[in-house]
Amino acid sequence: MKILILGGGLVGKPIAKDLAKTDDFDVSVADIDPEVIAQLSKAAGIEVISHDLSHPADVKRLVSGFDFVINALPGFMGFQTLQSIIEAGKDVVDLSFFPEDPFLLDDLARARRVTALVDCGVAPGMSNLLVGYADSLLDNTERVEIYVGGLPEVREWPFEYKAGFSPMDVIEEYIRPARYVEGGELQEKPALSDPEYVNFARIGTLEAFLTDGLRTLIKTIDAPSMVEKTLRYPGHIEKIQVLRASGFFSKEKIPVNDVSIRPVDVSAALLFPKWKLSSSDRDVTVMRIIIEGKSGKTRERYTYELFDEFDEGNHVHSMARTTGYTATMALRMIAAGLFNRKGISPPEFIGQKPECVAFMLDGLRERNVIYEEKIETL
Repeated sequence: MKILILGGGLVGKPIAKDLAKTDDFDVSVADIDPEVIAQLSKAAGIEVISHDLSHPADVKRLVSGFDFVINALPGFMGFQTLQSIIEAGKDVVDLSFFPEDPFLLDDLARARRVTALVDCGVAPGMSNLLVGYADSLLDNTERVEIYVGGLPEVREWPFEYKAGFSPMDVIEEYIRPARYVEGGELQEKPALSDPEYVNFARIGTLEAFLTDGLRTLIKTIDAPSMVEKTLRYPGHIEKIQVLRASGFFSKEKIPVNDVSIRPVDVSAALLFPKWKLSSSDRDVTVMRIIIEGKSGKTRERYTYELFDEFDEGNHVHSMARTTGYTATMALRMIAAGLFNRKGISPPEFIGQKPECVAFMLDGLRERNVIYEEKIETL
């Protein structure tokens, strides 16, 4: 099977290397960044393609020569790229986390007989899958809470943060309104709202705040209470709120010395070097998922915990591992014939199939990405 990975950055690179470890796939990576091309050119079993992926028609032509595509591009390019892949009739795993509703492409994917798995990362991704799995075991799901964050192991002033994926997507998390479900009704607040402190055994106390991370769960899971919160080291919220309230994340152009600029572009240029996760930076990924509901007359709580660290042996960042290996296991799942639903499928659809859940969790465990499960009767 010929595999094409669109984007060879922090997440795309480990995806390519993981898939190239066996003879099951012929792996190619397309990217325009000369540094990415140079790095991947040295990797065994990977073909590199220097290509501008910003033009949908070019993407459609490029993917036509492959059996399967993984879309690991930044969110602002994600939707149009996924549409081009589907138009080409190629099965795809997407982890670009674009802001648009993926179900807008469902009719197209069905018409092209395409299996399109979207949001296949850690969160959204495994968070959705495990929510979908617990929901399938319960008669009525009542509450879903997701806490997740990727953090540097070493806290450095001022932000005590490093981006394990596209930094522009991080800024989007801070400015995109956060949707959640309360009392069975869809609600919306500004991102960074409803802060709270949450304790984790191996890292201590973190602060959590609302972000728009529920995504497809809002449509696919019938629960009267659902929320997703991002985790950061304490103090992060206030710093970002000051920047946002001062207009540094605005996308409206303003005149500066006879030049019109978007403040968000200037902020990005200043922040990205500070947020860049270098090859030597150690990071961790922390996640807690809580699902409560009724099974018969019994109330049950399913809790899933993840604490993942930088892989010293293979020199792979935790966020890249937890995100990228979810995508590679999803691809292997489709290749093995375990999941072949046509149309747009978020990970919670995978969670409805116990054999698929076992396949994903076993494969991640083999890569030392381990989700701990606890089931309680309330």
